[in-house]
Amino acid sequence: MKKFLIPILFLGIHAICLGQHPPDHSRFGALLWKYRTDGRIFSSPSLYRHLILFGSEDNYLYALNATTGALAWKFKTGGLVHGSAAVQGDKVFFTSWDGNFYAVDAGSGKLLWKFGTRGEKRAGTKGLWGMKPGTEYMDDPFDFFLSSPAIDSRNRLIYFGSGDGNLYVLGMEDGKPQWHFPTGGIIHTSPVLSDNTLYFGSWDRYLYALDSRTGKEKWKFETRADTSYHLLEGIQASPLVYDGHVFLGARDGYFYALDAATGQLTWKYSANSSWILTTATAKDHVIYTGTSDSYLLLALDEATGKEKFRTTANGYVYSSPVIAANTIYFGDFTGQLLAVDRISGDVIDRLETPGRLKNGDSILNKGKLDFAYMTRGMDLANYTTTVIGMNKLYRLGPILSKPVIDKDVIYFGSADGCLYAVRLVKP
Repeated sequence: MKKFLIPILFLGIHAICLGQHPPDHSRFGALLWKYRTDGRIFSSPSLYRHLILFGSEDNYLYALNATTGALAWKFKTGGLVHGSAAVQGDKVFFTSWDGNFYAVDAGSGKLLWKFGTRGEKRAGTKGLWGMKPGTEYMDDPFDFFLSSPAIDSRNRLIYFGSGDGNLYVLGMEDGKPQWHFPTGGIIHTSPVLSDNTLYFGSWDRYLYALDSRTGKEKWKFETRADTSYHLLEGIQASPLVYDGHVFLGARDGYFYALDAATGQLTWKYSANSSWILTTATAKDHVIYTGTSDSYLLLALDEATGKEKFRTTANGYVYSSPVIAANTIYFGDFTGQLLAVDRISGDVIDRLETPGRLKNGDSILNKGKLDFAYMTRGMDLANYTTTVIGMNKLYRLGPILSKPVIDKDVIYFGSADGCLYAVRLVKP
């Protein structure tokens, strides 16, 4: 969002099937279970054996039985858990807004060790994006995610970014720090490890490539700056490494393809001043990513960046897409989960959260997110208007969580505080 910024019925879930599609596509079936927490869920779920792991704004990391939704254990931190968990062996690793990095036992949820950074920090500044009053410090209301860890199983190392501007490397067994790399901005992106190179973005606008063993910088690539309002700048999306390239969207309104070895630009795609916050995915030499203000899922040719199709959702797309067979699944900010044909971009099915079913007619403009419509009569230049608007949107149960699929079940979190498990069925 920004325009001014320069802003089922199974007692809840409702699926809408749209037309006939080939048998290698799945649509949304029955709600199998849902588990309610006491906070919004922005974290993406992770699977570990029979468990589904995810974090919540109630400060807990949860482990549920993936089949039944029953609680196996939960671990309390001192802050919001917006990052996703990584699992190696019998250890679960994750970050929290309390500034700590945690390792807990995957079977019991007991603390193994924790590492304290220099403190977490949300993006923000006085008079954010030119909003009023200019003397007031304003948190960026779209700084949703924390860095999720990358694991080097061979060298028993774990990597993650922090709001203190550092990329940290810890020993997996005891959390002992190995080295850290300072940047000029908050790091809420998740690092990616490939061929002894660590790739990650920072709010200082740079994508970095480091030697994963020494921390020595190999190269860095600068995305665009916005010297007027600082609205269209910074990196919030995590990179994708695929076929010798690094693919990355940024808040500057561009999606980039860089040579993984050199950092040289191969091509860039203009999203027409729309942020790109999602982590891209790829299949058969096509790159898929979502946009913010234009509400799009984009399919781009890997070699050229040429647009193959665009699919329009009903609100901001901050949920990173996941592919199963020939179907792409992703959520939007109006509380819809969409299933899209990977080849044509046609929408196969939509699933609505209970909040969207209950509040959509009063909040949305003909089913679409329209910030000006939702806050009509209010001053869009005022930061308070943005806060009020965001709180209205949260009543829809937005889906920012990247779904995960296992055994014909799709799992996803919602800002309504629930984790959902929904059966996928073939026609």
